[in-house]
Amino acid sequence: MRTATFVERTEWRAVPLKVDFDLPSGLLVFSTMSAPNQNRNLFLWLLAGAGAVALAWLMDNRVDATLDVAGKPSLQRLAWWCSEVGEGWAVAVWGILSAAILFQLKRPDVAGKIFFVTATSEMAGLVAVIVRAFVGRARPNAHVPQGVYGLWHDGHWIVGRYDFSAFPSGHSAVAAGLASSAWLFNRQWGTVAAVYALAVMWSRIAQGSHHLSDVAASIVIAIPIAVLMKRYFASANQMYFEKMGDRKAAGTTLARKF
Repeated sequence: MRTATFVERTEWRAVPLKVDFDLPSGLLVFSTMSAPNQNRNLFLWLLAGAGAVALAWLMDNRVDATLDVAGKPSLQRLAWWCSEVGEGWAVAVWGILSAAILFQLKRPDVAGKIFFVTATSEMAGLVAVIVRAFVGRARPNAHVPQGVYGLWHDGHWIVGRYDFSAFPSGHSAVAAGLASSAWLFNRQWGTVAAVYALAVMWSRIAQGSHHLSDVAASIVIAIPIAVLMKRYFASANQMYFEKMGDRKAAGTTLARKF
């Protein structure tokens, strides 16, 4: 009598670990990864970013001198305007008004995306402000010797004081947050926003408000914030705007019946 023997065979396939931070395409890959992959890539991004900031730190003096617009009135005016449109309040006002107008024009989907981009840019700016309060680095145009002072200097708390608020740049973080979050939704939006962000970053260095490394640190901070905001906040935000749009449409239809 023959007995049939069944042998279960299990095939193992090697799955390569993909680390893709080639911006801007890498930003999309990062945003769609599973949690373990995203956490690993977040760590690698911050590690690479720390190296980039350290390299930029070594180039600060040379870049600061090259981009300085002192004695160039036309460039000074341009830098001033670029800096003003990078203010956190300016971005917030633009975003909220744009979202409100588009919502009234029955485009809740676009309104939701603009609100998300605005919220992300403000979050990036807020994180940058908190970080720089603890670092206490002197601005290039500060009336104190260059250096990192922390929270205390010369017998006084220096948290929030202008001269000691260089690292990282709040303006640049807002602009980078806006550009990276816009790219996650639409590449054309992201391209336009990237041009805006570069103009803001240039203005902050050109005016002597920040060093190159301050701006680099803002980018390192802002991009992961955009990715995490999209992961945890974007869907709920979009659903809320679309639900409110449906309610508005239903209310309008009901009003017409009466």
